[in-house]
Amino acid sequence: MASGDNPALFSPYKLGNFNLSHRVVLAPMTRCRALNSVPNDALAEYYRQRATAGGFLITEGTMISPTSAGFPHVPGIFTEEQIEGWKKVVDAVHKEGAVIFCQLWHVGRASHQVYQPGGGAPISSTRKPISNKWKILMPDATYGSYPEPRPLAAHEIPNVVEDYRLAAVNAIKAGFDGIEIHGAHGYLLDQFMKDGINDRTDEYGGPLENRCKFLLQAVESIAASIGADRVGVRISPAIDHLDAMDSDPRSLGLAVIERLNKLQFKIGSKLSYLHVTQPRYTAYGQTESGPHGSEEEVAKLMRTWRGAYVGTFICSGGYTRELGIEAVDRGDADLVAYGRLFISNPDLVSRLKVNAGLNRYVRATFYTHDPVVGYTDYPSLEKGNAGRERLSRL
Repeated sequence: MASGDNPALFSPYKLGNFNLSHRVVLAPMTRCRALNSVPNDALAEYYRQRATAGGFLITEGTMISPTSAGFPHVPGIFTEEQIEGWKKVVDAVHKEGAVIFCQLWHVGRASHQVYQPGGGAPISSTRKPISNKWKILMPDATYGSYPEPRPLAAHEIPNVVEDYRLAAVNAIKAGFDGIEIHGAHGYLLDQFMKDGINDRTDEYGGPLENRCKFLLQAVESIAASIGADRVGVRISPAIDHLDAMDSDPRSLGLAVIERLNKLQFKIGSKLSYLHVTQPRYTAYGQTESGPHGSEEEVAKLMRTWRGAYVGTFICSGGYTRELGIEAVDRGDADLVAYGRLFISNPDLVSRLKVNAGLNRYVRATFYTHDPVVGYTDYPSLEKGNAGRERLSRL
């Protein structure tokens, strides 16, 4: 534990083979700036601005296949053009001395026919659509309803596992230091894990062991291809985002962790990390009488999972400077990932270190497609609007 004048949040950390200079992580955040799903100069500038020497960045959710999109203009990593686009991003980040992982993403039922090849139904564990409590962002910037998905047949699941594996291999080809498997927030893998969604009666449904199977198959396949130390996993057992409810989130989290621990022992190598989001991530987890209890009850859940996992533990979900310092100082996490605060503060690490004021983020520009406005034009403490000026020269 560091002193009050030098909180552990800003102290070095050994993440596998990487020597980090601090514990503040850029969380994955969808930003919709990869026009036609190809990373471009705007993405390179955005990530470069948020890179620090010895810092750790995780990219926005990145599509593993043509069926995996649920937002307009999100990047993929399944074509050569996309790989080449990501190389520019990775190179820009590495020049700043930072480490960067690519988050691999399949949204499953959180999609729409307009995003699917041939206008087909999105795939999932179930036929149940996401309720009208939630809306999907359409290509024309309007919001629509989620359609009925198509449940994957058991024999199709190995094909999707292979999509994850190939995407991971492509990420390494693009120069990424590793990948994060997105198994959280109501997307495809989470749709198999949560009993509020998964109503299957085959080998991928019913008991926890079956519901965790898809995720573990993806983890094991990717680890065998690129090395376990390059693989992170993100889960969110206690989050109800996109109707992703589970009747026993504590047991679900422990079941995933137990199986990840066993896999690490089996292959004789640790995964890079486990990344767990807590309910502050979504507005539906902010009330003290929320679906999974009070802040303290949720904190106990996070500590239970953190204590059970053998390896690096990252927490995320609405953390402030004070909450991040507390999480690391108390041993509740090794690293803390920040999302929305990093959108409007490209130099967030420096600001948090000196407890400087923060720029307010503009929610209306989170998912627009402008390569500058609401993306790379937030000022830093020292450089003002250098982001806008730099991008104009690219």
